[in-house]
Amino acid sequence: MTPPKRQRRSPEAVPPEPSEPAGEQGEGSQPERLYIITGQGDEDGARASIDLVTLIVARAEPPPTTPPEQSAVIGLCTAPLSVAELSAYLDLPFSVMSVLLTELLAAELVQARAPIVRSALPDRSLLEAVMHGLQKL
Repeated sequence: MTPPKRQRRSPEAVPPEPSEPAGEQGEGSQPERLYIITGQGDEDGARASIDLVTLIVARAEPPPTTPPEQSAVIGLCTAPLSVAELSAYLDLPFSVMSVLLTELLAAELVQARAPIVRSALPDRSLLEAVMHGLQKL
């Protein structure tokens, strides 16, 4: 028994690859969108000294003239959130988040706090209490 012959398709008959939806493209594909989000208010180039673990808390409600991205940041920050979390929730790179947060900090709409640092080693009395509790089980 011989296998069936396969017909070769011409390059014109191959359907084009589906493209990504506009909302799911990466940051590198829309640099003009990121420039528009950050605006032109950053003439001097100065940014607040924040990093990925800096906690951001809203201080006031956003004014009606606030851009949508800044309003979203203020809305999310009713409870303290790190810059990394904000960047992930809004799907914006850290560089854009730092510009947005610098503008919000200058307008005193948000407050930046240092992350909560826990001691390197737990309290010895706490460990002993846990150990005794486990031994009693």
